Amino acid sequence: MHALTLETYRLTKRFGAFTALDGVSLKVRPGTVHALLGENGAGKSTFVKCVVGYYRPDDGAVLVDGREQDIHSPVVARDLGIGMVYQHFTVVPGMTVAENLLLARGRIPAVIDWKAARAELSAFLATAPFQLDLDATPLDLSAGEKQKLEILKQLFLKPRLLILDEPTSVLTPQEADEVLGALRDRAHAGDCSVILITHKFREVTEHADDVSVLRRGALVESTEVAATTPQHLAQAMVGEGKAVVANLTRELRDTGQVQLEIRGLQVMGDRGEPAVQGFDLEVRSGEIVGVAGVSGNGQRELMQSLTGQRPREAGSVRVAGQPFGATRAQNRRLKVRALPEEPLHNACVGELSVAHNMGLRQFDEAPFATRAATGGWVRWGRLRERARAWIAEYGVKTQGERAAIRTLSGGNVQRAVLARELAGEAELLLVSNPVFGLDFAAVAEIHGRLIAARNRGAAVLLVSEDLDELLTLADRIVVMSEGRIVHDVPAHLADRRELGAFMGGRGHGPAHDAVQPVAA
Repeated sequence: MHALTLETYRLTKRFGAFTALDGVSLKVRPGTVHALLGENGAGKSTFVKCVVGYYRPDDGAVLVDGREQDIHSPVVARDLGIGMVYQHFTVVPGMTVAENLLLARGRIPAVIDWKAARAELSAFLATAPFQLDLDATPLDLSAGEKQKLEILKQLFLKPRLLILDEPTSVLTPQEADEVLGALRDRAHAGDCSVILITHKFREVTEHADDVSVLRRGALVESTEVAATTPQHLAQAMVGEGKAVVANLTRELRDTGQVQLEIRGLQVMGDRGEPAVQGFDLEVRSGEIVGVAGVSGNGQRELMQSLTGQRPREAGSVRVAGQPFGATRAQNRRLKVRALPEEPLHNACVGELSVAHNMGLRQFDEAPFATRAATGGWVRWGRLRERARAWIAEYGVKTQGERAAIRTLSGGNVQRAVLARELAGEAELLLVSNPVFGLDFAAVAEIHGRLIAARNRGAAVLLVSEDLDELLTLADRIVVMSEGRIVHDVPAHLADRRELGAFMGGRGHGPAHDAVQPVAA
């Protein structure tokens, strides 16, 4: 059997006074897929970085096939047959697929015999679980194909253990099942063992043999997948006594008037190419409209154009029947609020305090500001008082309202921004990938807040690359591909595989040619 057995014995890693990994003893059986779960900061990344040699543990040992190994660098790990696919792309954009594959070896002769190299690569691809054009460059590839190239780079090295860090975040549902299914089959054939870091319980139950849960650097659960449930794993991730399920009940109600109306919108991308083309959409009060799509199909440019971060080339946007240019005055009058992707960079001033950031919408309004003929004064005491109330209500973990917001974790920045944006009962919420990279508890809370806003009558436009998130939250789902809406369906009638086909550009039927908004 080519697949190796990996064991760690009381693996410990400290960063100063902080213990990131606390005596973890874990075993990965040969020829299996072993899922690794845990909230942000639980120690998952630290664990695998110790295994692949990026970190040297302070205590404990790593054993390969029962023998202790000193894995002091990634080169040593590679020589032992351990490979890793990272969450972010590492391909070289200007090189072809063939060149990227050869580069993965790390040792390249000064002169390459390309005839022999292409023959070797062609033979490798003939046995690979998916195919790519050897002459294509990453610029020619979709996000899903780039992820496949990352996996092929590792498979080309014939690993005995393959570690995957959130490998399906840029894949359609079909691509995700194709990739994970193919790797599971290779593992079960004895070609390699697999460690899968994921936050999706569906991937664990459908593709993994064993599962382990880390919490605060310690191993708290390790079992066969068949012997556990997603509910039990979720509880293990957050600890006993903590709620793991938010109220995600969508109240039955008739949708109200159109709050957001987009007609013929055109937006250019960063390189001057059309990113959003002929985009039409309506969002009504009391509904969540989810926008699905593989990353890079115009979703980012769409949301930036709606929030005033990117100019519009053509088309119209109306909110509550009025022309909308995303000015501060219009946002205030029409009660439009936004929760953008990466809010620390897109919705905050990192050096300012939590209280200052929470007050950005209303710092110049009564009762937080005085009015005088020569201007006005901000009543910072009142802003800090309100910030303290929001910090308590939204469970923002901070050293106080005076702390710089950049010192908060990602989930707590999201909570702080959400508190500000939901103030005054927003009537239109523009939300983009609201829980990307957040831990399980933060995801549940933010989802609950969005549902609550919808239930009280707010209109919500939700862009997400996580189809499971959209199927959970949305009343209606539209699929965006190459800057256009290619599919529009009520969420309760949505089929995962059909959505995936449209996301991958393989959809067909009338909805693909001309989509009309679905009436509520």
